[in-house]
Amino acid sequence: MENRASAPAASASAALARAPRYTSYPTAPHFDEADAPSRQADWLRALPAEPVSLYVHIPFCDTLCWFCACRTQGATKRAPVTRYLGYLEQEIDRVAALVPDGVTIGRMHWGGGSPTVMSPEEMRRLSDLLRSRFRFEEDAEIAVEIDPRDMTEDRLDALRDCGLNRASIGVQDFDETVQRAINRMQGWEMTRDVIEALRARGVTGINVDAIYGLPYQSVESLGRTLEQLIGLAPDRVALYGYAHVPWMARRQKAIPENSLPGAEARLEQAELVRRMLTEAGYDAVGIDHFARPGDGLAVAAREGHLRRNFQGYVDDGCETLIGLGASSISRLPGGFLQNAAATAEYQATIEAGGLAAARGRSLTLDDKVRGHAIEKLMCAFRYDAAEMTRLFGDFARPCQEIASELLSGEEAEWLTPDGAGGFEIRPEARTWTRAVAARFDAYFPTGAARHSRIV
Repeated sequence: MENRASAPAASASAALARAPRYTSYPTAPHFDEADAPSRQADWLRALPAEPVSLYVHIPFCDTLCWFCACRTQGATKRAPVTRYLGYLEQEIDRVAALVPDGVTIGRMHWGGGSPTVMSPEEMRRLSDLLRSRFRFEEDAEIAVEIDPRDMTEDRLDALRDCGLNRASIGVQDFDETVQRAINRMQGWEMTRDVIEALRARGVTGINVDAIYGLPYQSVESLGRTLEQLIGLAPDRVALYGYAHVPWMARRQKAIPENSLPGAEARLEQAELVRRMLTEAGYDAVGIDHFARPGDGLAVAAREGHLRRNFQGYVDDGCETLIGLGASSISRLPGGFLQNAAATAEYQATIEAGGLAAARGRSLTLDDKVRGHAIEKLMCAFRYDAAEMTRLFGDFARPCQEIASELLSGEEAEWLTPDGAGGFEIRPEARTWTRAVAARFDAYFPTGAARHSRIV
């Protein structure tokens, strides 16, 4: 376990600070709206002939979890889901028609919401359409976010038929008091049975998502959940701090603020997770992921090619990410694009005959320079001044000046200088990586965006 006594003294105030999660740079609040659809068409046509990643968003859940801040809606009837999938099929056709012939799909991820809200027939239809419109690599990774409460034998068989080889399973917490407070009743046995059923169908990668900082969660209750989670032997664990943002996610207003752990309790919970998972044999990856040493994510972290995108930490070597569906975000060589966020707006855009992008961001050279520095900090905890100069020459100067300021400022206690103008964030200070990364962000803290707590 990290020695809290040796941690930087600034931790108490930093624990209350807020900063972006840096799944992109610039971050989504700084995407503009000018000419996004025309840029989308131009950028898709210009894609190089290489593997890309595909993200498909299904913004529906059978029941809404109160902790969730994702773009999703309840689906008590089948009609809205079926109608949405019809529009999604139209978008797939239009995007595929613009992608050059040499482009292949190296990875595909269905996210949500809960993609498993789809019926088995809808899953197979969507998969068949995507495979008929795009050329998939033979060893393509096919990942789906799974809600165990949705799963049936027929759905499990459909996912197998769709080529599923990596599953991401939401757990959050197994404590019943916490589950009632977040409106997500999901027992350990249910989760175990789904994982066993997936493995029996040949799924070789199991990811599990858990959360600390939830209402009524304590170090003791979280420890019990972690023991049960470790017993499931997932290949990866993503451990996120609950982001209480009721101004953005109105459903979170159902969670009493006085039920939430304070800053010091959240810090203690985060440290407990790191200790228990590393003692169980997992490698710590980035700020909030853990993976078995042989898993691709752990290998990428050790070998220095870990990446960060809108799915969090990935070992994805594809430079391009094409997002499909409401609110999905694409990372293309020219910049970022986000589809219309609201389902109704997305469907209206598709019905009008256009592409779905509503906002975007063309990347300037300064964006690319700062984005590289931020991604390296988030993935490797390092700022390499020599590498920045080699890659960007004089254009790296603003970042070099920031690094110098960090090394001589109050953040210096978090850093180990490398003697060449760069630094590494000390292991006991890596909780504050987002705060260090934010110093390189030319747009932070300007603007009206409100971010989650660092811890």
